[in-house]
Amino acid sequence: MFFSTGYVARVDIQVLEGALLEVPTTGVTGMDRRAFGEFVGPRGELASYAFGWTTGSDPRVARLSIGIGAGNPGGGTFHAVIFRNDDGHAFSLTDEPFERVPQGGPDLTADQARAHEDLPFVWWVTDNVMQYDRRSWWMRHWMVETTCIQTLEVSEGREPVLLVSHDADDGMWQLIGTSDADSSTAKLRHLHHAVDEDHSLIDVLGLTPGRSAVRAGPGKPWTGHV
Repeated sequence: MFFSTGYVARVDIQVLEGALLEVPTTGVTGMDRRAFGEFVGPRGELASYAFGWTTGSDPRVARLSIGIGAGNPGGGTFHAVIFRNDDGHAFSLTDEPFERVPQGGPDLTADQARAHEDLPFVWWVTDNVMQYDRRSWWMRHWMVETTCIQTLEVSEGREPVLLVSHDADDGMWQLIGTSDADSSTAKLRHLHHAVDEDHSLIDVLGLTPGRSAVRAGPGKPWTGHV
């Protein structure tokens, strides 16, 4: 699958979502997903990025490439792995290249990246990408194995998700369709599976605890505390 969209993170910083590529793995045991985009800083600083993950893999480790300075002597592409750290995530530079990105230069080893004068800028770009690119929310829910409660009708695919809530007290996510929620038949699943099946849920994956969002039907805009 492929989609492209633009997303302005803040007035002075832009995180522009690009392509999302999805390819079944060998033997169709999972899906390899790679998301691309561009970063524009407040003074016009440019960087390109790509991150990705493979469902069905163990351990649940994602990959990242950040490219800067294309065509310039100090340009390069920095590569890292992303892994679970408590309830969040952390990064570690790696020698193994992941993706080529437009703003990138030569692939840097982990040691070359650590010695690079622009490494603080690269980590700053990374933090903004992880905060504002909606596909990164999907990836992180996969990485930390976020669970959610779904109504039986939603779980079985008989109803679309029309209400998403992120509970304030216990942090649980709830996905509800047209039928009223019934705790006696509700199902516990991983949240990322729901997004695998319905990519339109990507817009509400950043809900903070205590917030919720609703829509009138599939393809309709989400409203509420998005």
